[in-house]
Order: sequence, then structure tokens, then C-alpha cells
Amino acid sequence: MTRHSKKLNLGILCASILTLGLVSTANAALVSTLGGLAVYDTDRDISWLADANAAAGTSFDDGFSATDGRMTWDNANAWAASLNVGGVTGWRLPTAMNADGTGPCSEYNCTGSEMGHLFYTELGGTAQNSILSSGDPDLALFSNVQSNDYWSGTEFAPSPGNALFFHVSVGYQGATNKDFNLSAWAVHSGDVGAASVPEPGTIALMGLGLAGLLGFGRHQRQR
Repeated sequence: MTRHSKKLNLGILCASILTLGLVSTANAALVSTLGGLAVYDTDRDISWLADANAAAGTSFDDGFSATDGRMTWDNANAWAASLNVGGVTGWRLPTAMNADGTGPCSEYNCTGSEMGHLFYTELGGTAQNSILSSGDPDLALFSNVQSNDYWSGTEFAPSPGNALFFHVSVGYQGATNKDFNLSAWAVHSGDVGAASVPEPGTIALMGLGLAGLLGFGRHQRQR
């Protein structure tokens, strides 16, 4: 085998490894994105802020202390809307409605809401148990997860003074007064890292094409 042929084989091997890695990433449900500042849920096509208590210590934080990250529903919505994370704006609170627009579900096993899907489906949470005890390795993608209740952005229609929340310490979804102080976790529609990084599927196809071209070149030189 010539030196040139060895280089071609090495190129094909590298392209194949790159392609396999990218396809694996594309198939994963939770993927770190935006340089680790967010986590993309490929099932629901939404990006969660990696820091689950980023509101702590901000001007919107009006909870039991100035640094606990708990706030009223109005402040939570204003905080999410004010975010600029890695140059990305347009953040919001998660919806409590089901993916098909129905609901909202109440009490336990509400897997259709955005936070319910994250808790039960993606992070392996179980009813009446804290998400922090799930043992799911994807939990490490997030930081500062609070074992308490988080606001959703969904108002409780029967009582406009209330809004839906999700309690990650027990997997419970319910409604409470908007003036209460709960935690806030921001989410964004789509993959917030997609603007600066080509889609994994596109890169994978490019890798396959490169491998094919290298293989064709080798075949032509051996003829």
C-alpha cells in the first residue's frame, strides 16, 4: 500500500468516526448547546437554560431572600423575556399545556407539559420523588436545579389570578396565586445553538459525502 493510499484510508476512517458521532448526537433526546449555556430537547424542539436558577440575585428576585431566585409570576415572565444568553433573546417560561395544545393536565404524571416532559420522560423522574434523586446522567447537563416549584407561563383559565406551576421535588403540576414566590426556569423554542452551528444531520451527510469522495478517489488511483 502506498503512502498516498494510507492517507486516503485515514481520511475515510476519520470521516466515518465524525459521521457516527454526529448521528449519535442528532439522535440524543437532550443535547448540550450554545456552548453549554443551554440544553436542547430534540423531542419537543425546545432549549432549556442550563442554569435552572439563573434568576437568583437578579433585580427580579423578590423571594424570601435576595438571592434565592424565587419571584412572583409577573416577575418571572419579565425575567425570562429580558434574557440575553450567548446573544440569544426570546426566552420564556415553559408552557403547562400539552404538546397538542390540550390541557393543562393537573396533579401527577403530567408528561405532556414542557416541564412535565423534562421531568418524567427526559430525566426519568417519578411521581412523589425529587428529580434530584432520579439518577439520570442527563441531569448533569443542568446546574442549580431547585427541589421546589417552578412557574409555568400558563395562566389558570378558571381563575385569572392564578397560574400553573410544576413542583420538581414531587413531579406535581397545579395552580397557585400569581403573587406567590416560586422559582423560574427559562426555555426557548427551537435549538438556540442552531444559528451558529450547522444542523447535526447536515454535517453527518457532509461527512458521508466526504467519505464517498475519498473512497472514489482511492478506487480511481488503483485502476
